[in-house]
Amino acid sequence: MRTLTALIVFFCLAGVVVSGMALGEHYNTQSSPCRIDAVWDCGIVNQSPFAELHSVPVAMIGIVGYALLGSLAGRFPWIVVGGALFGMIFALRLTWIEWKLLQVWCIYCVSSQGIIIVVLVLALAQAFLSMKRNAARA
Repeated sequence: MRTLTALIVFFCLAGVVVSGMALGEHYNTQSSPCRIDAVWDCGIVNQSPFAELHSVPVAMIGIVGYALLGSLAGRFPWIVVGGALFGMIFALRLTWIEWKLLQVWCIYCVSSQGIIIVVLVLALAQAFLSMKRNAARA
């Protein structure tokens, strides 16, 4: 269980870092350092109208979400599962926007999508193991 908690916290910290880099792109007024080509450009994605939710940068929501999940890991496994599931669905919506509407991808956003999927899988494993351990005690 401790290993799973450590892995969840590690990936949540990675999510905070990646979201922080995306937040930097949101406020960047220079050309994007992660502009690879016409298809991969973090600046276009993070400065699009879809990069904010009620005037809050989506990247800031990611930072707070990952920090919250990391802080709850190991203590509240099913809450972490719920939060990670919500985060994954939210990120999938953003991925769909990149694919269908913007037709431009952000390497930070795609990385975050992968990270939240890993966090969800690890959290599910931890929650089921916790449930199994609690059932064995009863």
